[in-house]
Amino acid sequence: MKEDQFRTQYKKAVDTMSASQEMKQGLADKMEQKRRPRKMVYIAASVLVAAGIGLAGPSLMKQLGGTASPNQVAQVDPGTPAAGNSAGVFIPKIELPDKSSGAAADMIGLVVYQGNIYTQAAIRIEAADAAALRGEKLGRTTSGIDEWSGKDAYTELASNIGETDIYAVKGYDSGFLVMSYTEADGQVFAELYEHTNGITVHSGADLIGKLNLDGRIASAQWESFDSWNNGKQQYLPLPEGAALDGFLSALMTAKPLAADPLMEQGIYDQGDRKLVYLQLEDKTRVELTLFGQGLVRYSNAPVFFEVEPGAFKALWDSMKA
Repeated sequence: MKEDQFRTQYKKAVDTMSASQEMKQGLADKMEQKRRPRKMVYIAASVLVAAGIGLAGPSLMKQLGGTASPNQVAQVDPGTPAAGNSAGVFIPKIELPDKSSGAAADMIGLVVYQGNIYTQAAIRIEAADAAALRGEKLGRTTSGIDEWSGKDAYTELASNIGETDIYAVKGYDSGFLVMSYTEADGQVFAELYEHTNGITVHSGADLIGKLNLDGRIASAQWESFDSWNNGKQQYLPLPEGAALDGFLSALMTAKPLAADPLMEQGIYDQGDRKLVYLQLEDKTRVELTLFGQGLVRYSNAPVFFEVEPGAFKALWDSMKA
């Protein structure tokens, strides 16, 4: 879809809505960050349908809409919106909404583990490579959560992905990343889930640092916004070297900025973006979105990172088609 076509469709959609401004913005963000069909194999979430009845936590659509698969938006209450301050950016803990509120939305895959909600991760792995990363078994999910669930469904290992085994992921803190893994009829079904809420982010290290990127990048690619936006999948090699190393180092110390103000200012209205894909030695793939004004975003976490200008520009300028 061309940019002008997308904008026309978006405007029509918003003009016909009667929901709150927050909900409009959330849908806009979701449309803006629409994704290509995923190649990764995953256990499908029990899903469905945004009924649009007074969402209990509209800003969650901003929080989670970014990388959700089509037809998937988590039905959870994000609580107080993230806010930046001198102490960092606090990302509220996700909680299931009170179903008496009438909230209804389709859902992304989620798992409750140790009292926290883990949602489908932005870090990906092919099913064929998942077994090598499978660590200690943490338990087996139940399928108690659906679009009508309330807070009483917030029980340990409840999920909306059916019954499946949950494992730690080798090389990662299980407080950040876990894996669902099932083998059936000779096929592997695996998906990664990350916990990126209920935390305070002081720098890039507090979120992106959990990916343990240092010294583990096997290869890197980038994609232009035009390619990404039109599903062209025109990936170009991103040479390893000083520019990438300097950028990643600066990213760990980057200043966090709350997402809501930037979204309200229309950061996604601009096509001044580039996508960076880092293939790690453990076969996982990390996606970072770079914005021309010197900002970086990972995952659906409602936080951007302001990278030191020199380091950002060096990498940005190295990505020329």
